[in-house]
This record gives sequence, C-alpha cells and structure tokens, in this order.
Amino acid sequence: MYLASVYGKALFKIWFIPKHLKPSSAFRFQGEVKPDFKDADFAFKVLRAWSYELAHGDKLEKNKDKIKDTIIWNIEAGKKLTGPEIGLAEKKRTQLYHRIRKFMEKFEFMIFPVSQVPPFGVDNEYIKEINGIKMDTYIDWMKSSYYISVTGLPAISVPCGFTEEGLPVGVQIVGRHQDDWGVLQLAYAFQEATSFWKQKPSIF
Repeated sequence: MYLASVYGKALFKIWFIPKHLKPSSAFRFQGEVKPDFKDADFAFKVLRAWSYELAHGDKLEKNKDKIKDTIIWNIEAGKKLTGPEIGLAEKKRTQLYHRIRKFMEKFEFMIFPVSQVPPFGVDNEYIKEINGIKMDTYIDWMKSSYYISVTGLPAISVPCGFTEEGLPVGVQIVGRHQDDWGVLQLAYAFQEATSFWKQKPSIF
C-alpha cells in the first residue's frame, strides 16, 4: 500500500490508512491512491512570504546587515506581493483543504517522511539539490512537511529508524481536521510497536 516518491526521485514511500481499518490491520490494504496537493507550494510560499514581511519587515529596514540572506529574500518576497496574489493564495489554500478533507473521508491517517533528505552537515545551510533535481528556494527540501502545514491538519513527527550511515529518520503522521487526539494515539501506538525511540545511532 505504498506509493511513489514524495518528491522527484527521493527514496521514500507514502502510506495511507483507511479509516475503516484499525492500525494493526491497515497494512493489509491494497491499492494506489494519491491526495491532490496541487497549488500547495504556491499557497504556502505566498503566505509564508506575507507573514515574514508582516513580522520582520521593520527589522529589515533597520538591521538588514544583521539578517541572513535567505530571510532577507523571504521578507522582500513578501514586500512584492499584491493583494490579488495573497487573495489567490488564500483561495488555493481553501481549495486544497477541501480536496484533502474529501480524500480523508476514506483515509483517516496519512504517513509521510518528515523531510526529503536525511540530516545533513552544519556546513550546508540548506539542501540545493535532491537526486539531480535543483531546489528553487531554500525551503524546497522541506516540501513533504510544508505541504501538510498549509492544509492546517494535525501532524506529529516520530522516530522511524536510521539510514545505513546511522542518521535518524522520522515520519510524520497526519490526521483529519481537528483529530489531534487520534494523531497522538497512532503516534504512541507506532512508538510502542517499533521502539525506534529507544535505539541509539551507531555514530554516537
């Protein structure tokens, strides 16, 4: 019941749990399905830029020399936005919310990778390319997370083992609108069933 990669050729699988199945039996479900995240990228980036300008625009004017380039870029992107652009982003976000809400009438939970790459060194400010695909901005390597953020759905990150190099990997469990308790319950069940949280990476 796993699907294609989350982003480009990233080596991750996506899992969906139909709401009529208990977690213990969900893994017997078969069939390929795919939620429609169309316009999630556009909506998130516009609304993020808008919020950055609102929160930090005055700081940019007073202390630009003390702010790192990526944050300057995000604030300035917000300054360039027009009312119709922000309105369109809100419209697209609403449409996205209802598409995912409809999808989750059948699937109570979705499980995704937290990010599209394993942890990387501190000398890399952000990931600029994944499997030959260039990232357009400094946040694109986190699409698997912010696609969920823009829906407003409850989500939690839980440990899911380690890469061959001993780096930790996490999954995010996503629930239906306002089902925070359900998300916490499934996260706890996953934690107890796998015990990944008890394991220490070999690099330490």
